[in-house]
Amino acid sequence: MRLDIISKSTELILLFLKQAKAHLNKEGTILLLFSSQALKAQETKKLYDPTLDGMKQIKEAVATAGRNGKHVLIQYGGNWCSWCIRFDAFCKADTAISKVISDNYVPVKLNYDPSNKNEPANEYLGNPVRFGFPVFIILDGKGKVLHIQDSGFLEEGKGYSREKVLRFFNNWTADAIIPHSKK
Repeated sequence: MRLDIISKSTELILLFLKQAKAHLNKEGTILLLFSSQALKAQETKKLYDPTLDGMKQIKEAVATAGRNGKHVLIQYGGNWCSWCIRFDAFCKADTAISKVISDNYVPVKLNYDPSNKNEPANEYLGNPVRFGFPVFIILDGKGKVLHIQDSGFLEEGKGYSREKVLRFFNNWTADAIIPHSKK
């Protein structure tokens, strides 16, 4: 569903730029230049690396999590996904959320795009792509899938709910599941 929205949004932006080009003036030129630069900046910011092997990423993260008494937090999505980029920025901008993640999880950005859908990883994780993007998967330090979170339930308006995101992260830490696991 989100892919359809993104595709339609992209089409509307391109249509707007084509129509605006026919009516350029000094202010319009600045607006188009700004819009073009904003789109270019979004294209260059790459959260996901399509060249990475998802199963290798998962195995390395599980090993690190197991050694450190943490869980693995996988954000499955792509650089094409505005909600994926929005979620990443939302988490980085909130110190409480960032702290919960760094203290309790080994984060992984798992790529999904036409060039690399990471199908073996998707199969291993229980087909989380069925929920749309981004989708979050929590693994324990042994690689067992504990939870798949549809990101739609964490949304609020045109962004994410701080309360819902914190509750999600806090409820799936190693300490929350087995309170005596860290000493």
